[in-house]
Amino acid sequence: MEKASKRVTVYLQPESHRALRIKSAETEYSVSDLVNSAVKQALLEDAFDLEAFDKRAGEPLLVFEDVVKTLKRDGKI
Repeated sequence: MEKASKRVTVYLQPESHRALRIKSAETEYSVSDLVNSAVKQALLEDAFDLEAFDKRAGEPLLVFEDVVKTLKRDGKI
């Protein structure tokens, strides 16, 4: 069973709103569907990023300059 949608007020830049309306007309998806899809995708990307951070939390920290020196020493750059 799908939960009822919640109504919110979102302020968009005029260019973004116009692009959404055009895409809505071209794809036959509502503006709400397009916004919901974009928000869901952004949240999924954040979840994947957070999961990756958690998995790597125990790894040692590397100093960028040291990594570059090692790559140069090993002839990789």
